Amino acid sequence: MRKSTRPFGFGGWRWELLDGVQGRTLEIGCGWGDNFDYYPSGMALSALDLELERVRSAAQRQNPTISIRVAAADAQQLPFPDSSFDSVVGTLVFCSIPNPPQALAEIRRVLKPAGRLYLIDHVRSHRQWLGGTQDLLAPAWLAVTGGCNLNRDTESTVRRAGFEIEKLKVGWGGLLKLMITFPKQQRLETGD
Repeated sequence: MRKSTRPFGFGGWRWELLDGVQGRTLEIGCGWGDNFDYYPSGMALSALDLELERVRSAAQRQNPTISIRVAAADAQQLPFPDSSFDSVVGTLVFCSIPNPPQALAEIRRVLKPAGRLYLIDHVRSHRQWLGGTQDLLAPAWLAVTGGCNLNRDTESTVRRAGFEIEKLKVGWGGLLKLMITFPKQQRLETGD
């Protein structure tokens, strides 16, 4: 059940991100289901992860105040029709998706035109010394973690994929970003 006050630490970031989520919602990279306790009551949530072990664990972590369906699927090939969701959520997932632009194109496809994308991710810090340290550690970090990129610029990737940033929060020395975004409306080209 969702806490009525903002928790301390990273839980507070999750609480803040998920506060405005509404309607039919898709969570990509749900992991062990750590976000489930932070969703508002009454949600209809479809949660996906690529790793079957995590999916099984997340399925056991149900929240009685929301409806949750958990499945194994790839964010780069979402198994849903166009315009299926009001909200899409991802926390600490774009650091490890092999092709972020492809996943964002899929998210944009399954989002309704007035939908929102809610993200928290660790990113390359804007602080020169910290960003440089991340760049130095990135190859070893990628190998040790099995695919987590320590120094991605997820904000720029999201913008290039056709999303406008509605809310941006930067914390932890620039290592963490919270983004609430919406898809830009495509302009129809007309020839006279």
